[in-house]
Amino acid sequence: MHIDYTVQIWKEGSQFVAHAMPLDVMSSGPTLEAARIALDEAVHLFLVTAADIGTLDEILQETGYKFQDGKWVSPEWVAIEKHSVTMGV
Repeated sequence: MHIDYTVQIWKEGSQFVAHAMPLDVMSSGPTLEAARIALDEAVHLFLVTAADIGTLDEILQETGYKFQDGKWVSPEWVAIEKHSVTMGV
């Protein structure tokens, strides 16, 4: 089975944090590439575990995936944006 996911990566101190959207799985590493590799492992283990316990289809549906033509299609992201707000505190 092949499942696509979108990844967002940012830096926190000396660590790179990677977030697999919309699965909401995260991991980190000391380099950008290490964070990517760690995230791919975490996503793989998450999905394999979900399949093993029989909840994979439910999880994918709840996270916006659609089952079309015999395969799972990931949600289409239209933007990843950085916003800010000014507070009078």
